[in-house]
Amino acid sequence: MSFRPAGFRPAVVRYAVVLVFALSSTAIFAQETKNPAPAATAAQPAAAAAAPAEQAAKPAEATAAVKPGDATAGQGKAAACGACHGMDGNSTDPQYPKLAGQSEAYIVHQLNNFKSGKRQNPVMLGMATPLSEQDMHDIGAYFASKSSLPGVADQALVERGEQLYRQGDTSKGVPACMACHSIDGRGNPGAMYPQLTSQHAQYIEATLKSWHDGTVWGEEAHAQIMPGIAKKLDEKDIAAVASYVEGLHAAEGAGASAAK
Repeated sequence: MSFRPAGFRPAVVRYAVVLVFALSSTAIFAQETKNPAPAATAAQPAAAAAAPAEQAAKPAEATAAVKPGDATAGQGKAAACGACHGMDGNSTDPQYPKLAGQSEAYIVHQLNNFKSGKRQNPVMLGMATPLSEQDMHDIGAYFASKSSLPGVADQALVERGEQLYRQGDTSKGVPACMACHSIDGRGNPGAMYPQLTSQHAQYIEATLKSWHDGTVWGEEAHAQIMPGIAKKLDEKDIAAVASYVEGLHAAEGAGASAAK
């Protein structure tokens, strides 16, 4: 017969529980020390999220690097343009538009259209493709600093041309040209409406006929305006307004007039 002191069993049980708890805590601590991956894993999404943000910032930095056009720098860059458009932007061949006095923003926009293929012209595609955005702004600034030489309108076409330019033709749904291009043809650079004053009638006529026949210079809403208007003009209207524009210039100390 064995002898066991009172309270012996509860003491043993308590000791066993404490021992098991201690061993379990040690094992868990050792496991966490051996595999600290959860902390590193939690940090990875933050690092991954930061990468796209850095990449997204790069295009913004590239855009911010483009400065307003420098006319002095643009003079050298525009040398190749002179073969067709004239060294000062006043072309002598009427199939090529005058660029003198045209706004920097409009020139840049059209060069981008040529480069992207939105405006189709094999020659201009080759000229625009190697240009950077800064080159375009510099070239635009150079031509914007020049003045277009006045042309002469055909007396026989002035009356109809002036009517279309200043009043439009409500019977045909044609708005007045001056509503966008201004009364003296200087355009509205902020709204991207180009200067027309003294532009070659041959170039204006060819462009309006091209729009009339379905050509479009891009997909944006702004590029749809003139093709829609040109479709409402017949050949006589196109010839008249083109001639009037060529003779249009701001007379010194007076309003706009058409040289006759």
